[in-house]
Amino acid sequence: MRLDEPFGLTATAWYPPQRQTVEEAIDAGSVNRRTAQELGYTELPVAADVSPPEMAVLAAGAALARAGCPAHLLSLLLHASVHHQGHDAWSAPHYIANETGAHAAVPIGLLQQCNGGAVGIELGVTRLQADPTAGPALVTTADRFLLPSWDRWRTDYGMAAGDGATAVLVHRLGDFRTDLVLHSLATTAAAELEIMHRGEDGLDATPLGHGPMIDVRRPKRDFIRLFGAERFVKSAADGIGAAVRDALADAGLAGDDPRLRYAVLPRLGTKAMREAYLPPLTEATSAPPLDLGRRTGHLGAGDLNASLADLAGPHLLRPGDHALVLNGGGGFTFTAMVVSRPTATGTDRQESTR
Repeated sequence: MRLDEPFGLTATAWYPPQRQTVEEAIDAGSVNRRTAQELGYTELPVAADVSPPEMAVLAAGAALARAGCPAHLLSLLLHASVHHQGHDAWSAPHYIANETGAHAAVPIGLLQQCNGGAVGIELGVTRLQADPTAGPALVTTADRFLLPSWDRWRTDYGMAAGDGATAVLVHRLGDFRTDLVLHSLATTAAAELEIMHRGEDGLDATPLGHGPMIDVRRPKRDFIRLFGAERFVKSAADGIGAAVRDALADAGLAGDDPRLRYAVLPRLGTKAMREAYLPPLTEATSAPPLDLGRRTGHLGAGDLNASLADLAGPHLLRPGDHALVLNGGGGFTFTAMVVSRPTATGTDRQESTR
């Protein structure tokens, strides 16, 4: 997606105070030591007493306060999630909008699996580009992974799930406080990979109709048996590589541009990232890979947005530094964004890399 002009991003993340260390998980029998080493996490945030929409409200309030943006100015509120949001046949986005005070915003829920937060930012930018009168868009994500429906260590291969929420305000430069300048974003799809999360299962009429707990490993085993792991690796490499190259080109950056400080990875296990994400990423750019997920785990729909919140902090990017932020989600879609640390107030429109 080519941007008419750079946009401002203000990003926050909220995590519960409770943590489960990997050693605690090993001692409890939740994960064996070999798998824990392949995942590479040190601990996971665990939300025992707060629902995902409540977490999203906390992240949203922090983002709006940080940006200096009153909630009533929002034109759009997009909420992305992977797992249960606390109630059935109910709209979590409308709850978040109401609790946040975004009464003029249109609340929309996104079911894009683990790439939902990234797609939400793309849709927010699309709204602002299409309607010059539209107010800013707020993108929230929140997920909580609890038994009996989800085992944070065992439900899927290549990742362990952490609980938390993110909020990213998408706005025009100069309107509100800007943590990061968004120069470009690109999303590619590999819809032929949807079967990887379905396998040979039929489409059941009721939730959890295939078993008492969500088990992503079973359909993935079916996929590998039917098609081989190389089918996923090739399709993912093609999609990741195309998204990265398009995002860099639209930002006016070569893969070896010295302004490109980092290439930020999704928050998957280290083995999964090494096998699926790093090869196409390092082929497209020489920017040093940055892994920000060892203390959070995989955050459902919020990996990329949590990485934006980390980049918004004071320690990773200097003024003028750029970062490429990469993410993917089941289905599959892959998104790459190029952002930078603002230079000086009021100059970012002129100092865009495009």
